[in-house]
Amino acid sequence: MIDQLLEFSGNHPLLVTGIVVAWLAVMVYEIRLKSQSFSHVSASEAVRLINKGAVVLDVRKPEEFAAGHIVNARNIKAEDLNENRGLLDKYRKKVVLTVCNSGMASNRAAVQLRKQGIEQVFSIRGGLAGWRNDNMPIEK
Repeated sequence: MIDQLLEFSGNHPLLVTGIVVAWLAVMVYEIRLKSQSFSHVSASEAVRLINKGAVVLDVRKPEEFAAGHIVNARNIKAEDLNENRGLLDKYRKKVVLTVCNSGMASNRAAVQLRKQGIEQVFSIRGGLAGWRNDNMPIEK
């Protein structure tokens, strides 16, 4: 059996290479998908976590926060996360949700907070735009 596989591989190197590359691409895609599911939550999942006591950190600028934000969210600019480590210590044992306008900055903030030792931190998928698209409440 192995001899036949090796003979086939020797006779069809491009086909075998294509199969291996396709398999690797599928594996990379699956791993990326799985890692995102651990770092992002949907708006409805965020509501469930908030109802259980999760803290929402809005990492947008104060003027954007003032224009509208998730109810009871706390505003800490993404740039200030490193400077406010003492402030963030009280969130170490809680679930923390990060949010921004689109989900990009909040994802980076979630990664940064995880590096600072906050284990249960997630970014809200789609940011505030996704939150609004799901007709979730906004406070001004």
